[in-house]
Amino acid sequence: MNQFIAFVKKEFFHILRDRRTLFILFGMPIAQILLFGYAVTNEFKDASFAVYDQSKDELSMQLVQQLQASGHFKLKASIEKYEDIASLLKASAVKMVVVIPDDFSGRFYKEKQAPIQLIADGSDPNTAVLLTNYAGIIINQFQQKFSDGNGLPIKVDAHTQMVYNPDLKSVYMFVPGVLTMILLLVSAMLTALTIAREKELGTMSLLLVSPLPPLMIIIGKVVPYVLLSIINMALIMAMGVFVFGVPILGSMFLLSVLSLLFILTSLSLGIFVSTRTNDQQSAMLSSLMLLMMPTMILSGFIFPIESMPKLLQIISNVIPAKYFIVILKSIMLKGSGFGIIWKETGVLGGMTLLFLGLSLKNFKIRLD
Repeated sequence: MNQFIAFVKKEFFHILRDRRTLFILFGMPIAQILLFGYAVTNEFKDASFAVYDQSKDELSMQLVQQLQASGHFKLKASIEKYEDIASLLKASAVKMVVVIPDDFSGRFYKEKQAPIQLIADGSDPNTAVLLTNYAGIIINQFQQKFSDGNGLPIKVDAHTQMVYNPDLKSVYMFVPGVLTMILLLVSAMLTALTIAREKELGTMSLLLVSPLPPLMIIIGKVVPYVLLSIINMALIMAMGVFVFGVPILGSMFLLSVLSLLFILTSLSLGIFVSTRTNDQQSAMLSSLMLLMMPTMILSGFIFPIESMPKLLQIISNVIPAKYFIVILKSIMLKGSGFGIIWKETGVLGGMTLLFLGLSLKNFKIRLD
């Protein structure tokens, strides 16, 4: 028994000395419970919306104030022309537009009935439905405050319109998200594992002392995965269009170019991960922690970023998939051009150069 106890103690000491094992045991569960606890929620806070108030009377202003006071909505813009609604929604500047007609106060008090239009961005159907439901509840509470003592209800009819996805097909949201996940995993994770395997087997050392410069080694490693990722992209895109009926309203050329840019971003991230690890196990763990889980939770693929705490919203800005999902939805569902998505394109381009530069620097350090 003493020998058994000594053996168990030895195993405990081995575990406590191994930082990687401790991280798997305690770090990953803590990170997961924190991320899911704060990110997985159906509640909205400060969702951006715009108002096209044609009445501009005291009652319409009270309605807008009540929407803001709920804490679920944040007024982003006041529209002066109906044509501005399409441009705001197309640029993803707001999630919903509230249209208040002329003589809102007169209809409300005299006719006991006043219409309101809620126009939501249906490219993310779950978010659109939640927003319009929240707005409907707030409008219902607003009208109840003005019901007279005779029990005659004053009714505000909220007419909902979903743009870019009038049928609220969930596949319009999942195809861009799944395409992003697959490209990221194939490009980044497999690249990181491949290079880590060569380092683990000792063949990477031979490459580093070969006449090939580090940049050529990097390029030679990523070219096969670029081609495989392009094939994957074309296959998934074709299935989305011909099997599930997802439209491509924008430029196919622009979509292809920016998809290639995201592939390069993912590959550069995978190479960077591989330069910071020495074996496949470390590369796999790093890829799961840095790529897969944050991408699923913080990219806006499944859970709306606007409903997350400020800290997680800030962290989401370093997730490449967040920007590519915006690009895909903008081109495929909204028909947007480069003028709408140039910021997201610039961020992906900057990330690609940053990761490639850091990877090249790490290769040179290993060579020296």
